[in-house]
Amino acid sequence: MTKLDFALWDAVGGYGDRQQLMADVYDEHIRLAQRIEADGWHSYFVIEHQNSPLGRITAPSVYLTAVARATSTLRIGAMMWQLPFYHPLRLAQEIAMLDHLSRGRVEFGTGIGVHEHEFLRWGVDYYQRAAIAGEVMEIVKLAWSRDEVTFRGKYFNFDEALPQPKPFQQPHPPIWAAVHSDAAIEFAAKGNYHVSQNLDTDAVVARKFDLYRKIWHECSHPGPMPRVFLQRQVHVAETDAKAHDEARQYLLARQGGAVPVGGGTIEQTRIGWGAHARGMGRDSERPDDKARGETMRQAQTSYEFNIENGLAIVGSPETVIRRLEAGKRLIGYDIFCTNHEIGSMPPALVENSIRLFGKEVVPAFRS
Repeated sequence: MTKLDFALWDAVGGYGDRQQLMADVYDEHIRLAQRIEADGWHSYFVIEHQNSPLGRITAPSVYLTAVARATSTLRIGAMMWQLPFYHPLRLAQEIAMLDHLSRGRVEFGTGIGVHEHEFLRWGVDYYQRAAIAGEVMEIVKLAWSRDEVTFRGKYFNFDEALPQPKPFQQPHPPIWAAVHSDAAIEFAAKGNYHVSQNLDTDAVVARKFDLYRKIWHECSHPGPMPRVFLQRQVHVAETDAKAHDEARQYLLARQGGAVPVGGGTIEQTRIGWGAHARGMGRDSERPDDKARGETMRQAQTSYEFNIENGLAIVGSPETVIRRLEAGKRLIGYDIFCTNHEIGSMPPALVENSIRLFGKEVVPAFRS
């Protein structure tokens, strides 16, 4: 068996009991991070969402500081921090402080966001999000490498800023780019960033990661090759039949998919999902986004489509191990990130799935 690192993607009770005290929710998931550390997982990730029913991690650095202080070896990060929503110097300092408080265990996941309504509600220009994020990233790297930052840009201007501290990891924490479009893949390859994906079918992800590697090599970056991260819905049970029986109804529910868009409580608000039913404004009509929208539509209507196209991995530990090995050969990921909290799946099923994965799947890929 080839070596593979595992990350847990934690929705932090995203579709759980909305009446549960958030202090209890956070404590419960910090304990989860401690358990997976004990079972030998490589890393633990959350995702930032603003203006969302899933918005339990609206300040990733704050939550991850608590996780850092409760763990000692587990690497921690957000996949992703939504760059267009940040003051870049404050973000650089937050991540550097988190890196020190974790003694060098931060993975810095970056992205621009996809849902128009999140930007409308904060008065941020959705169609400038990539350009804003580009400036944020440039300034963050300056703040990590220079004692003084003077910057003149379209969106940010600083005159002799004195950012502190510098990161614990040198020259800086690993930088990840959450990529979907070919343009984002090119950006990541040219920037020499690690890359992550979660929404496309295995065949499409394989093509996109091959494109990333091609562009990266053409740039003649010094090695080593950045890491490749794939996140999927995963459910493990004692037998294949039991796993499929438990997962089917939750995977096919509206909130069971990777990114449920349209309907729900957002649609009931005045702003709703924004200018387009698919939630991405006029970007919803771009070819790559339309294709991904069709993938998500089929995933919500066909359980078999999820399984056959790798969007979900369901089965006994032995079956999951075989699927992961096959996926690694096809796609070439070296970090596989599991999301066990599928929609409103009962906590007992989620916990058993994580337990079986940690006890039986993770050790199979250690050597």
